[in-house]
Amino acid sequence: MNYVIIGNSAAAVGCIEGIRKNDKESAITVISDEKHHTYSRPLISYLLYGKTDEERMKYRPDSFYKDNDVTPILGKKAVKIDTKNRKVMLDDGKAVPYDKLLVATGSRPFVPPMKGLDTVENKFTFMTLDDAKALDSVLTKDSRVLIVGAGLIGLKCAEGILDKIGSLTVIDLADRILPSILDETGSELVQKSIEEKGVEFMLGTSAAEFDGNKAKLTNGETVEFDVLVIAVGVRPNTELVKEAGGNVNKGIVTDRFCRTSLPGIYSAGDCTESHDITTDTDRILALLPNAYMQGETAGLHMTGTDKPYDKAIPMNAIGFFGYHMITAGSYDGEKTVYADGENYKMLVTKDNLLKGYIMIGDISRAGIYTKLIREQVPLDSIDFELVKEKPQLMAFSLADRKEQLGGVR
Repeated sequence: MNYVIIGNSAAAVGCIEGIRKNDKESAITVISDEKHHTYSRPLISYLLYGKTDEERMKYRPDSFYKDNDVTPILGKKAVKIDTKNRKVMLDDGKAVPYDKLLVATGSRPFVPPMKGLDTVENKFTFMTLDDAKALDSVLTKDSRVLIVGAGLIGLKCAEGILDKIGSLTVIDLADRILPSILDETGSELVQKSIEEKGVEFMLGTSAAEFDGNKAKLTNGETVEFDVLVIAVGVRPNTELVKEAGGNVNKGIVTDRFCRTSLPGIYSAGDCTESHDITTDTDRILALLPNAYMQGETAGLHMTGTDKPYDKAIPMNAIGFFGYHMITAGSYDGEKTVYADGENYKMLVTKDNLLKGYIMIGDISRAGIYTKLIREQVPLDSIDFELVKEKPQLMAFSLADRKEQLGGVR
């Protein structure tokens, strides 16, 4: 069997490890347009912050490809899937044959059309290791940085570079930060914490026009800057599958074993749609743990093991300047809120299930809530009144602890 993987991040690693659980001999080839060893993308801000280095960013050890008998083709871009002849065409004209193929092409930054953007000399996105290095190369202690986007990517960029520069302004068309994962109270808490570090926010506005190092905002104000970072969102890289005739919505459509509609072709990671069990809808869940699980499911299924990817939920575990938060699930339902200074917790229940939560500050034992959501544990089968305020295993029966929490005693 000849396995080929397009992509070199979490989903690719999951697929390799899934394949090797059952098939120790067959060839595995990894194709990536990046030249780097597999690394953890969420750590690029910590690289600039000085909290990690390139060696510690590696998602697996240097020996990973050799240990798993993988042939890496790095710095080459896959430009076409020839489904008739089962070949992946590269940008250098070469072809890589496959029997089973995983498309794990991830996503790319979305840069909206903005008038005068071409007049800005120092403009960057912030998704890859090369992005981070390029940005770092122009920063000085006097740099005035403007970040367009107050979502996860923009704020992690702010954290990574703040100590290196003179001033930092973040603008966003939304009226609060992190609107996709936090409620209003949570947004206010996190914004206040970041502002105390020296970041300025201008919300409810965006860049209408650029003129060199000046941004005219939609509210009429003008912001001067030396460096511009665009972090308004991402788009899944679905083109290879779409052009090959595969089923694509916003992301690549797959089944519970991560198979696409094309024979012998699987897909995993940020380029795909997942079935969100908290909303019973199919949507993109661009999260590293989900990407790995999808990749592993694909690798196992390629080699004859049926382990479905069927417990996907949106989840973010993140921190800014030491202030941590975890969010999971959906927020449609009855809300229970606990607030204590910088600590904030909101639990959302519906139909006798925990559907979602937000925890900020004190995030201890959040994994119990995550497990309740992912395993869809009926709340009347546990002491949920105790779990709501103080999540602890004693709220569960011994049988529940063994079954629902993986045998924890």
